[in-house]
Amino acid sequence: MEAKEIAKLAQIASVLEVSGWPKPGNVHRTRNYDDMVFQDFAISAVVIGDTMEEVALQAKEVDDLSKAELGRYILQAVDETNRWIETNTNLGIMMMCIPIAASAAISDSFDEIQENVGRLMDATTVEDAVNLYDAINVADAGGMGDQEEFDVMSEKAKDELRANNQTMFDVLEISAGWDRLANELTNKMPVCFEIGYPCFKDFWESSDDVDVINKATVLTFMTILSQIPDTLISRKYGNEVAESVSKKAEELLAFKDDDSFVEILLEFDDYLYENKLNLGTTADLTAASIFLSYLSKEF
Repeated sequence: MEAKEIAKLAQIASVLEVSGWPKPGNVHRTRNYDDMVFQDFAISAVVIGDTMEEVALQAKEVDDLSKAELGRYILQAVDETNRWIETNTNLGIMMMCIPIAASAAISDSFDEIQENVGRLMDATTVEDAVNLYDAINVADAGGMGDQEEFDVMSEKAKDELRANNQTMFDVLEISAGWDRLANELTNKMPVCFEIGYPCFKDFWESSDDVDVINKATVLTFMTILSQIPDTLISRKYGNEVAESVSKKAEELLAFKDDDSFVEILLEFDDYLYENKLNLGTTADLTAASIFLSYLSKEF
């Protein structure tokens, strides 16, 4: 697939994720947060286009997957976003979508993408890890630094990475036990490929509703949440709280075909907002799942 096409699909996925309404526990069309608003995410989706095209071109041209430079492109995307937006809107989305974009560029069919994501991640380098740490610091995001020896916020972190020959895969593997995105990236993205993508694609193809894309986005988000506790919530408030939120999502999905479903979701959204329960990890997984769904249509 052409790099320019891959980039457009990544932008579309990012726009659709934030536009999903009413997608509870996140910024959306009718819900702004104190430190970020709907327009921040729309702008972020636009400005990643050049980077997404570049990473696809790079992957297509190199003869050694270690030269795909995934970390550099994650940092580049975050730097570009930071030029326009003051808060972290898309670090997680870029961590997920950049390997997918690179994989799509080197795959001859959609069925090859998941395996190629694994190959690309296995081939990451120490410099990819260094660039990822820089990206996390630019975005002012946390969650990977609980292991002191590879503390992302440490002034000596990059020297430690190089001294210990820790690749991007290695440092993500350290975090995989408590960070769902790290777990995805070190295990060929099972949630995105096996839960999110099938959910979005199946609803998209089975419904003739004029609002099918929006509904597919919300259902994909809720389906992922119902099965996979959000690790951003876990890190902030503990596993019990994250699991209770997922249980509630599972209960609400029983009403997905009822006329009251939107009202029920809005009430859930109010509850999450009032209790400062931001489902950021689930949103990142949803964006990547939408990206995969659009890629599957183009192969």
